[in-house]
Amino acid sequence: MLTIYHNPRCKKSRAGLAFLQDHDLEHRVRLYLKDPLSKEELRGLLNKTGLPVEHLVRKQEEKYRKELKGKEFTEDQWLEILAENPKLLQRPIVEDEHAAVLGDPVENLQRFQ
Repeated sequence: MLTIYHNPRCKKSRAGLAFLQDHDLEHRVRLYLKDPLSKEELRGLLNKTGLPVEHLVRKQEEKYRKELKGKEFTEDQWLEILAENPKLLQRPIVEDEHAAVLGDPVENLQRFQ
């Protein structure tokens, strides 16, 4: 079963959820702003993406622009920042037991068909 890390207020996140529904892909929704991921969960998600941690950070968020932009952080520090500030997590992210994919653009989710 797939898990989508979802923010219903985000257009791209809603598009990712609609993709899963339209393609009858069995999934569960985790509203990560209400149920934040732990640092360990974020590390597992990151490992499944195969991406650098910075790719999981929403750089258009005010907190990033005002407090984090231009600063250097280790992977471990970024994971701590994301765990403490779930609004900074890219969305949507969809994962299964083997891989995780950023759903922006939504075409990235075709991997799960």
